[in-house]
Amino acid sequence: MNKKRPIVAVVAIASLIFLYIPSVAVAVFSVNNAKYGLTWKGFTWKWYEMLFQNEIILEAALNSLFVALVSTAVATLLGTALALGLDRFPWPRRLGKVMDLLVHLPVVTPDIILAAALVVTFSVLRNISSSFDMGMLTLVLGHITFQISFVTLVVRSRLASLGRDIDEAARDLYASGTYLFFRVTLPLLMPGILAGAMLAFTLSLDDFIISFFTHGPDSVTLPIYIYSSVRRGISPEIHALSTLVMLATVILVIVAERVSRFRKE
Repeated sequence: MNKKRPIVAVVAIASLIFLYIPSVAVAVFSVNNAKYGLTWKGFTWKWYEMLFQNEIILEAALNSLFVALVSTAVATLLGTALALGLDRFPWPRRLGKVMDLLVHLPVVTPDIILAAALVVTFSVLRNISSSFDMGMLTLVLGHITFQISFVTLVVRSRLASLGRDIDEAARDLYASGTYLFFRVTLPLLMPGILAGAMLAFTLSLDDFIISFFTHGPDSVTLPIYIYSSVRRGISPEIHALSTLVMLATVILVIVAERVSRFRKE
């Protein structure tokens, strides 16, 4: 067993290098003074300065932040309510399995299929109301659609770890339903809710496929802007933008992972 450990370590390190070397390369070129080519011509921050002076990029960043914040807030509220309903309501066994399947389905469904289904749905709704023209509203609704399942699964895992003994003890002490929820269940559930919200926010910030299918001319997000810019040719500004998006994502994932580790002391 000891002889296998160096091999396992080498494979693990090689896998990490293979996984992260493209991101590291993008970060390096974002501070390279060369505008074209792969030659290193010195360190510079000018591409980041030019990035923050680009009004189109700043508008796309604000759109991404707005969509992520609004969709995360709604998805967290609905996902938490759904998790509580699935875990605390006495569903029949077969119906409970069906509900579990429906919650997991958006997670395993390819994004392209979900995006196409959203386009068809919004097309039908557009015939009823012009409010469903492709734009910020459809973009936010599209993100909420796939975020709810992730929030529900994270919150349900927290509920499973808590069990129902605490609720029964509170009931034995004559706690009302309102008191039980706001003073017992919700505080203990908050780490799971925050972790689910951080995960939903990260997924929304990085989403491209669903955003590409549901956005309008005035609701371009950062991933869509990066995609359209890459098609015209990769510039150092795109490297800088990609590095900042990657850094923001890493920070959010770390925070979500830390929050999800919280347990009752």
